[in-house]
Amino acid sequence: MSSTTLLDVPKMSLRDLPMDSWMGHLPNALWDVPLCNLAIPGSHNAITYCLDKNDRSPVDLTQPDMLQKLDKYMKPLIRPFVYKWAITQECTVREQLDGGVRYCDLRIAHRPNDSSSDLYFYHGVYTTITVETVLKEIKVWLDAHPKEVVILSFSHFLGLSQELHALLISNIKSVFDSKLCPKMVDITLRNLWNQGYQVIVSYEHNVANCHRELWSHIPYWWANKCKAEALIEEFERRKKHARPGGFFVTGINLTEDLKYICSHPTESLKDMVMSTYPALLGWVREQKPGSNTGSLNIIAGDFVTESQFIPTVIALNENLLSRST
Repeated sequence: MSSTTLLDVPKMSLRDLPMDSWMGHLPNALWDVPLCNLAIPGSHNAITYCLDKNDRSPVDLTQPDMLQKLDKYMKPLIRPFVYKWAITQECTVREQLDGGVRYCDLRIAHRPNDSSSDLYFYHGVYTTITVETVLKEIKVWLDAHPKEVVILSFSHFLGLSQELHALLISNIKSVFDSKLCPKMVDITLRNLWNQGYQVIVSYEHNVANCHRELWSHIPYWWANKCKAEALIEEFERRKKHARPGGFFVTGINLTEDLKYICSHPTESLKDMVMSTYPALLGWVREQKPGSNTGSLNIIAGDFVTESQFIPTVIALNENLLSRST
């Protein structure tokens, strides 16, 4: 005789849910699971699809001095390499959200020698699109998808004064307004829906402590490896210890080094990433969300809309559903 526990058996694979509204279509058994115990697909360096290819844009100041000097004097030769290895996503933020991304890794910068207060994203070079423009695009998307929740991680601030931090925070509050979820304990889809919250903002700066709408920085597991096997080995080692409390990210994004770039002169970051996705997704399929040691939460990657990465991560939530026995 079969019996079914309180958690219902899914009628369909979660990977077949409509990607633009997958949270709203989850089985109701998952509505009361803490969001930090769900498997959530994320976008590493989400806003790099619009890097400034105008030669007047400087290389960002985090790059090695040698690269900055080479770029200054040998720009036509150096820039193509910078772009090939700096672009981590080719789809716009709206396309990423439509594709199922619910965590965005946002690297914020103020351009050097810019007299305006405009803020941009950066990775290698700066973007052409401002932070304010992207936030408004996300807000418009959320208006059209009232049951979807996004986690925005603001980090790696470059060139921001206290005044610019204050301006950015004011902008975040102004754009998202009542959609902003304040720091709270019981953060489940049901509670968020009931209160109209759709945006969780983490902010990697101590100024976050002064604002109830800003969550502290979400830990990001970064393996700093250029081979899938080495990345997997590093994460398996970390999984043996207790998982961080609350939200945390496992970044399956590979990291090229100068040796790798020089030995693959005709390739790009996308070539490297796409060639390793079969191995990486094989590992992802074996993971489980939840609160136990070894469980994962947010999983972020590069070029996330151009593989089966997103539905693979969402399908992991089937592990939280009891099946009839």
